[in-house]
Amino acid sequence: MTERNLTFGWFLPTSGDSTCLADPAARLPQSRALFDEIVDVVDNAGFTYMLMPVNAACWEATVVGAYYIARTKHVAPLVALRSAYCNPVLSAKMFATLDQMSGGRLCINLIAGINDDDTKADGIPDDKTTRYEKMDEEVQIMKRLWSSNAPIGFFGKHYQVDTAIEPKPLQQPHPPFFLGGGSEQALEISAKHSTVHLFWGDRPSGIAAKIQDLKARARRHGREAQLGFGMRLQIVCAETEDEAWADAERLIAGATRFELANMRTRPNAANAAEGIRRTSEANRQVWKLLEESGESMKLGPHLWTGISTVRAGAGIAVVGNPEQVAATLEEFVQAGCTSFCLSGYPHAKAARIFAEKVMPRFQGRISDVLPQAA
Repeated sequence: MTERNLTFGWFLPTSGDSTCLADPAARLPQSRALFDEIVDVVDNAGFTYMLMPVNAACWEATVVGAYYIARTKHVAPLVALRSAYCNPVLSAKMFATLDQMSGGRLCINLIAGINDDDTKADGIPDDKTTRYEKMDEEVQIMKRLWSSNAPIGFFGKHYQVDTAIEPKPLQQPHPPFFLGGGSEQALEISAKHSTVHLFWGDRPSGIAAKIQDLKARARRHGREAQLGFGMRLQIVCAETEDEAWADAERLIAGATRFELANMRTRPNAANAAEGIRRTSEANRQVWKLLEESGESMKLGPHLWTGISTVRAGAGIAVVGNPEQVAATLEEFVQAGCTSFCLSGYPHAKAARIFAEKVMPRFQGRISDVLPQAA
């Protein structure tokens, strides 16, 4: 019997959308109308969750997620827990309330922040090591608050909490945690707490090796069976392979490397890539793949690094016709991934094409529930 264990998520670009990332005139500015179009496609097309991004250019993720919980029926917002940005007691109450109000449609994205410079600009003085330390404590506190009716008596390095809260989450024991990161701290926290570890992109063989490493880490925490794996990828899909590659080239036409379209806009924005490179191991890994891919920017027949020239974060794309896109995703399934957090430009059109042309190729294998925390 075929296992129904695959989940597909989509990205909501609250910093704005585009048809050409290097051309300011091709930008589709933020608006409720833009978001509504994307969310309507995602909610009705079989996607399980929807990633709410966070950086200075984005609309606030928890508010946007709560708004769309109220006007959707199926999809679950994947909302960020930004380490050090919010007291963990308030975070626990907010997430439990959203989980109850949505009927159990909520996922939580653990984020330490990819750039120390931006975090400090937001008024958070901690470096990334400290933010990961706080993240670990924050998740421990939330788990204990959600499972206890008595004051929890938590006294850690960064937080001291001795209270109890209501409500408890509807999902038990709690909503699923996602984490994407490549540093030693990120991997250890994911092994300790995550429901799904999201890789930002690599060849399937590289992902298979990383999965074995994370399984060994999770085993040390008694969680090997509780940790799942997924890919954060871009999708460029068209009726023919030639059309898909033409679409991919148009998307970065005129690009200057590392003028990042999705980062904060301020006078020193040109230095954003260097700040991210100093801070983020996951971005260093993605940009290393970009360098390895050479002039073709191909990691394989249908894996393309081009978007990483103009976008921080998840810039590895699957490019091809529907059959080729599905076959490439299947390679990641065989490597051990069961969840795919996807995006494409412009996002409503790309989600519609993926849902209509690619998802049916996984018929009978897609779960109708979120990944389950344990």
